[in-house]
Amino acid sequence: MVKYVIAEQLVGKKVVTNDGFEIGTFTDAEINEVSGKINALLVEPNTDSSFVNKLDAKDGKIKVSYASVMAVNDFIVVDRKNL
Repeated sequence: MVKYVIAEQLVGKKVVTNDGFEIGTFTDAEINEVSGKINALLVEPNTDSSFVNKLDAKDGKIKVSYASVMAVNDFIVVDRKNL
């Protein structure tokens, strides 16, 4: 069964890796206009993290591939290997 989540419910959720590093806060999504599927999450980076400072942030946002999303609940959990 597919569970649908309203994007408004995701805005402001913390994005963390599966091994506990906080990447930042979810702000927006990049969506394929033809299929309507999510391509990537746009995350406002946690600038206090040395791990995050190694990631490529363009226009002040980190683009996280949707394929790396493992779970969405209180946090959005992503696979660190796919970053």
